[in-house]
Amino acid sequence: MSDTPKKGWFQRLSAGLSRSSKQMTEQVVSTFVKEPLSEEALERLEEHLIESDLGPAASARIVERFRALRFGKSSDEREVKEALAEAVAAELLPRQASFDPLSGPKPYVVLFVGVNGSGKTTTLGKIASDLTARGARVMIVAGDTFRAAAREQLKVWADRAGAHFESRRDGADAAGLAFDAYTKAKAEGFDVVLIDTAGRLQNKSTLMDELLKIVRVLKKVDADAPHETLLVLDATVGRNALEQEKIFGRTAYVSGVVMTKLDGTARGGVLVPVAQASDAPIKLIGVGEGVDDLQAFDARAFSRSLVGLEN
Repeated sequence: MSDTPKKGWFQRLSAGLSRSSKQMTEQVVSTFVKEPLSEEALERLEEHLIESDLGPAASARIVERFRALRFGKSSDEREVKEALAEAVAAELLPRQASFDPLSGPKPYVVLFVGVNGSGKTTTLGKIASDLTARGARVMIVAGDTFRAAAREQLKVWADRAGAHFESRRDGADAAGLAFDAYTKAKAEGFDVVLIDTAGRLQNKSTLMDELLKIVRVLKKVDADAPHETLLVLDATVGRNALEQEKIFGRTAYVSGVVMTKLDGTARGGVLVPVAQASDAPIKLIGVGEGVDDLQAFDARAFSRSLVGLEN
């Protein structure tokens, strides 16, 4: 995805985060507008932030920033929101990174990991559409060979994006498919290869073994492949996203996190503890079903939208 947000993205981001914004700021703002800063008010602030899924560590640091500000009786709503936005941004700025598969080696291989239902297939499809619109030759690989529905959904995205599509029969070896597809992409001059993977958590060790096998065979073609491994997380599962990050992040060599469905939850603040728990930075976020509703992560824009401020 381009690092330059398309026109209207900030408005869509704010609209998508409106439920989270209301959840987070309603009580916080009323607390500090009605009374001067006090230890009791700061304790309530910490409780509200934890309830908004920011996590205890980040919530405690944000409270310390508020304590240093020492609001007076004249504090207004905007002043409080600005301070909260800056405090959240300070937590997230070190965890922001870019995603640009057209700036690396060709073909640039991106592996998508995450549990079934996280928005992984849709995220891959949106990225493919963005890349082909920018003139790239894209190959989509249906590496989840256990779910026919996933392959069919990917085929729809490939056709819509004008991308080449590679798949195999039910139960086929995903690593073998990845190897053959990458070899073909290299021989035929593709720019980007996007590989979907299975996300079954019923047997975590089998799933991880399969992912690592895919990584190993890709490295037989190019020692640096995959060039990017994106973990796709669903914001609507709240703090369960932290557990998913733990399962995938430490095993699958994740290089970037994508947080989807932020428009479907009142607890978009969960992005903060996920970002801080992950060894990989946040690269993309999604706030809707449209292709343009997946964009580069901007910590300041996200923080301002999260507290209900315009950009």
